[in-house]
Amino acid sequence: MGKYFGTDGFRGEANVNLTVEHAYKVGRFLGDYYGKDHKAQVVIGKDTRISSYMFEYSLVAGLTASGADVYLLHVTSTPSVSYVVRSENFDCGIMISASHNPFYDNGIKVINGNGYKLEAEVEELIEKYIDSKEDTIPYATREQIGKTVDYAIGRNRYIGYLISLATRSFMDVKVGLDCANGSASTIAKGVFDALGAKTYTINNEPNGVNINNNCGSTHMEAMQKFVLEQGLDVGFSYDGDADRCLAVDDKGNIIDGDLILYVCGSYMKERGELNNNTVVTTVMSNLGLYKALDEKGIAYEKTAVGDKYVYENMMINGHSIGGEQSGHIIFSKHATTGDGILTSLKIMEVMLEKKMKLSEIVKDVEIFPQELKNIRVKNKKTAREDKIVMEVVDTVAKELGSEGRILVRESGTEPLIRVMVEAKTNELCQKYVNMVLDVIREQGHNEN
Repeated sequence: MGKYFGTDGFRGEANVNLTVEHAYKVGRFLGDYYGKDHKAQVVIGKDTRISSYMFEYSLVAGLTASGADVYLLHVTSTPSVSYVVRSENFDCGIMISASHNPFYDNGIKVINGNGYKLEAEVEELIEKYIDSKEDTIPYATREQIGKTVDYAIGRNRYIGYLISLATRSFMDVKVGLDCANGSASTIAKGVFDALGAKTYTINNEPNGVNINNNCGSTHMEAMQKFVLEQGLDVGFSYDGDADRCLAVDDKGNIIDGDLILYVCGSYMKERGELNNNTVVTTVMSNLGLYKALDEKGIAYEKTAVGDKYVYENMMINGHSIGGEQSGHIIFSKHATTGDGILTSLKIMEVMLEKKMKLSEIVKDVEIFPQELKNIRVKNKKTAREDKIVMEVVDTVAKELGSEGRILVRESGTEPLIRVMVEAKTNELCQKYVNMVLDVIREQGHNEN
């Protein structure tokens, strides 16, 4: 990770550690970088945060000042920006979003011409330009100044693409959608309505400050309650920029990213569509998933946490499905990033083709109890590498043995240490997580 760019772009609190000046300079650099031998064309999307408009205008100012033409998708999802970039030959795309973070945070995700996250070496160049005392990039003048184009049609083409992927009508299926008051609010219901579903939505009225607020994929209790109260067949919850999806089955149980990988991976194997007979996971995936995949005769590979690492593995090895427990699921035949709405369509396909309820499809998977807690720290690296902290982590790992595991890692987007334990019981999980958190506090690493 660089000074500004983490595992998911340049993220921070709006106008605190991610400012309009930062956004302007990112735009200035990208307009020049992609416009060396032609007039650069860049597409921009944003989520519903109150600050997203501010950053959009700053980016546009920087890009057009460097000579780039900018195409605005307006409020849309991260995967839609990726789709438009790669299908319509833009030089790059930018998504303004802090994903699942609260409204006062925001982020700048840059997507390269292949529809994937920007290369680390280019991010390093952007960081150097941001910190440079002199502006070495020339301003465009006269007819070379860039223009701005309303490009809502690009988002509409993405919606049409999603609809085209459905294999069956959703007629009479009662589906709930939690749009997290974010990007999905402009896309998801239209897709499900077009496919014939009886669509019921919650948290579909963004006002700039309610994105992810007790809703969406980080607050699944809202959809669990909604499914049971409305008697729905299935519910889907997205995050702020709609690149994640978690589901709720007909009984009100959460179907997380691990179970989604099981549902879709097993179905793809049955249909001969599981390339290399392999599912790609991260180190955070549950032991129960691996046992269930073993039962199905499906291989798996583990990557570091972050959908960028999942996709890199998939791209290098030709795998067809991978993802994270948090709901970033990548179907490489159709997308280069996690896509929450696409994931929900794929789950619908399994249910309809197998003529089974989602609760029936996952009934044989036994998920190990898991406890994950975050602690805000002064310095992530110092806290994680503290000798006393590491000794306690080793002690926990030895006590768990083969009947569980512990994982301590730095957040890629926030000043947090994440401590996760899997064990036979919830009580053991809580005991061991708290042991580690207590030591981090005792060593003075926590931020008061």
